Amino acid sequence: MSLKSKVTGLILAGGRGTRMGRVDKGLQPFQGATLAAHVLRRLAPQAAAVVVNANRNLPQYQALAGVAAVVPDAMGGYEGPLAGLQTGLQHCATELLLTAPCDSPFLPLDLAERLYAAMQAEGADLAVAVTMESDEQDPAAAPYRQPHPVFSLLKADVLPQLDAYLATGARRMEGFFKTLRMAEVLFDDADAFRNINTLQELQRHEREQTPASAPGFGGDPAALHVAEAQRLIRERVAPIAAIERLPLRAALDRVLAEDIISPINVPAYDNSAMDGYALRGADLPAEGAAPVVLKTIGIAYAGRPFAHAPKVGECVRIMTGAAIPPGCDSVIPQELAAAIDGDQVTIAHGAIRSGANLRRAGEDLKAGGIAIAQGKIIRPADLGLVASLGIAEVAVRRKLRVAFFSTGDELRSLGECLDDGCVYDSNRYTLYGMLTRLGCEVTDMGIVRDDPAALEAALRDACKNADAIITSGGVSEGAADYTREIMAVLGDVDFWKLAMRPGRPLAFGKVQSDGDSAWLFGLPGNPVAVMVSFYMFARPALLRMMGAQVTQPAMQARATEAIRKRPGRTEYQRGIVGTGANGEAQVRLTGAQGSGILSSMTEANCIVVLHHEQANVAAGQLVDVLLFDGLV
Repeated sequence: MSLKSKVTGLILAGGRGTRMGRVDKGLQPFQGATLAAHVLRRLAPQAAAVVVNANRNLPQYQALAGVAAVVPDAMGGYEGPLAGLQTGLQHCATELLLTAPCDSPFLPLDLAERLYAAMQAEGADLAVAVTMESDEQDPAAAPYRQPHPVFSLLKADVLPQLDAYLATGARRMEGFFKTLRMAEVLFDDADAFRNINTLQELQRHEREQTPASAPGFGGDPAALHVAEAQRLIRERVAPIAAIERLPLRAALDRVLAEDIISPINVPAYDNSAMDGYALRGADLPAEGAAPVVLKTIGIAYAGRPFAHAPKVGECVRIMTGAAIPPGCDSVIPQELAAAIDGDQVTIAHGAIRSGANLRRAGEDLKAGGIAIAQGKIIRPADLGLVASLGIAEVAVRRKLRVAFFSTGDELRSLGECLDDGCVYDSNRYTLYGMLTRLGCEVTDMGIVRDDPAALEAALRDACKNADAIITSGGVSEGAADYTREIMAVLGDVDFWKLAMRPGRPLAFGKVQSDGDSAWLFGLPGNPVAVMVSFYMFARPALLRMMGAQVTQPAMQARATEAIRKRPGRTEYQRGIVGTGANGEAQVRLTGAQGSGILSSMTEANCIVVLHHEQANVAAGQLVDVLLFDGLV
């Protein structure tokens, strides 16, 4: 049995956290996620399951990807970390409990392994991490050993002893640990156990480099890899459950919610693939034999079958789609007959093979088989196919409801006076177009000013009726970008920053308010970045929520010119793909690639994808391309 299968992880987030303001300490945004999310990502690989102990904002903690349960103190009243430990032991389904605080995002990835080794070696009930610390007041003094009791591994069967200890009124973690057989494990990296207690510390660490093991790239370790962000989104969102039945024509462009099962064979009967003569394969001339002459005894039309079986030396004139007469198993096209003279048809050897030019019953679809699988967006050809089965009504997913708005005091709506320093809001129009093309039911909430109360009200309002919320602007690190603060109160955010261009500031999480919830996609403010980040992240997620098959029309083309690219981030550049002189696909960029140059999108017919580790592209080199045709 692996060590991981023996361990339950416990994130201690049950304190008041008053030094962090009104936002829970563990929910504070930090380097692309929340503090608790960082702890979770480092604890999860070491445990079979991770539980969070929290006494407020339980839904926000529960929304963190990978959390098995969120449980408040059994004692109540914010009695300290021992109360959280008691609750963790009560919900521990394994033989060991590994603890870590919600404000220590750099905890060692080998914490459980090293603590467990010490427990085994010393026959202990508990192991605690220890580091050597220097005296800040007296740098010349010798370093001292500093235990970290909130970083511990202990046996789940010590719960009765903890209950008895708490019953005495004692609350100190160190005091309880002294009642057990305890092993101490010395770790060299003291920084791995540092916690973040104040907003000033949070801001300072936000500016610092994260450990090398953190996701990201050289210039900004806090920026999440594009592939990792796409994985997180894919794992969290799920199709909406609501289904409705619609008349066939009304189902165009909707997502099929159930498999279409064919009630009949298609074709329903053996029929002719062309105009000609139906005959018995046995009457065809053998190799080296003279041509045969068959007598035509009747005509089979589509919808008017010929019911008599021809005898030896006879055939039936037949039209395309007509049922094959009894006894016949082949059709010779009229143009392949050696001669036709009245009712006499001459056929030479090799004109056709036996069984040719027939469409067998069920060849297209068998009765009881899947005609169209659920998840397909119904297109005109699908309408025809379903109609051919005699089905007049189909089950489709309810339309996805998406609310969207722009943020920024500098934005003006069309028709308003454009003051100095202001710009017209274009993002709501591109978002409207992209969402409408996707088949969503959209709610345009206009422009929300740079004000925390206004933003919080808008998110709460959008949450009431929407399945997803898309915002543009307000997710960067500017002083007026309040989305991060508000999301710490209303929900959770998996990431804030991606290693990509354009679109580096991008948030994904869940908004929750008064029992309602909606997925949030906080897109950047620059127009091109909005469109690119929508196509790469929001569109696949929305399709998944719609229950639709997620596809992207991709191909490869040769670059007509060199393209500059630095490794360590994914870049999406706008291009024009066409066919070169040799018939091979080639692509050129539209020119300047700034994230505010919207004309670079209107001129383009594709996005050139330059992957995370990719460097400069030489002229003539193959690159990956996403076609707008099918994407937009």
